[in-house]
Amino acid sequence: MSNETIEDAKSWVADSIDEASQWYHSLSGDCLQMLDDLVRALRAHPKPVQEIRLQDSLMGACVYCLAPVQEALVSGRGFAIVDRIPVEEYSLEEAQAAYWIIGQCLGKPFVQNIEGTVLYDVRDTGQDVKEGVRFSVTNAESSFHTDNAFSHQVPGIVGLLCVQTAKSGGQSQLVSAYALHHALIKEHREVLQTLYEPFYFDRRGQFLKGEESVRSAPVFRWDGNDLHMRYLNFYIQVGHQEAGIPLTSEQTRALEALENLLKQPAFRVTFDLKPGQMLFTNNEWILHNRTAFEDYEIFEQRRHYVRLWLNPMN
Repeated sequence: MSNETIEDAKSWVADSIDEASQWYHSLSGDCLQMLDDLVRALRAHPKPVQEIRLQDSLMGACVYCLAPVQEALVSGRGFAIVDRIPVEEYSLEEAQAAYWIIGQCLGKPFVQNIEGTVLYDVRDTGQDVKEGVRFSVTNAESSFHTDNAFSHQVPGIVGLLCVQTAKSGGQSQLVSAYALHHALIKEHREVLQTLYEPFYFDRRGQFLKGEESVRSAPVFRWDGNDLHMRYLNFYIQVGHQEAGIPLTSEQTRALEALENLLKQPAFRVTFDLKPGQMLFTNNEWILHNRTAFEDYEIFEQRRHYVRLWLNPMN
């Protein structure tokens, strides 16, 4: 367990984070041209997006302009917004291809479910999390969490491409785990050790035959250099029910202390993405939330994001 309080760009709160204008990074003209060339080539010779690999020409054009994004993810505030893919000029498949290439400039994609999906549609399907589905296919507030907290492998980076916004709501909110950890040391040190001990996470059906339906993992982990966090409160509550192992009084107090911090606006930033913009977050220590939203009646107009999970490049 770490008892350190780290005062740097990672431990930001709403009042200390840099100006919002610094979060946005534009794609260069050369990068946009290369992406457009790729799209035109795909129109002439279509192939599945997942088969597209980053070429040296695209790497030279796009990796350079994404260097500040990489820096923000690794050693800065832990997130960045890339502006933007011209989704109004491309089909959904073409926009996804451009996004797929941008993602490969930042890391290596990997699958997001047992079906092998690598580009995951985040949109309301009318289902309810009480039915065992992920928050990503509902219109409910997701609560602050890290992605894939219930799995053996956690993506280092989470990408979200905004294709279409909701009628109302659906804002993005982010919180730094370093700031939460710092606050717990100062205000609730007595519960911190418990958060370094294992909890059971429900796996939302994402397991193969013969595997356990829950996974045991701590909320916080310190590797000697960096802080890591796995969290989604609802999955922990269901996970302990599924395992038949009730939360202890110490675990309940620890989760309540953490949730009380997450409810405080002082710890979070809130913003909207516009169509074509991409949000990338460090999933090791940035928690994200999507507020509840109201959608349009017409399916084609409904809120639609595309999620990409990445293993960071060395």
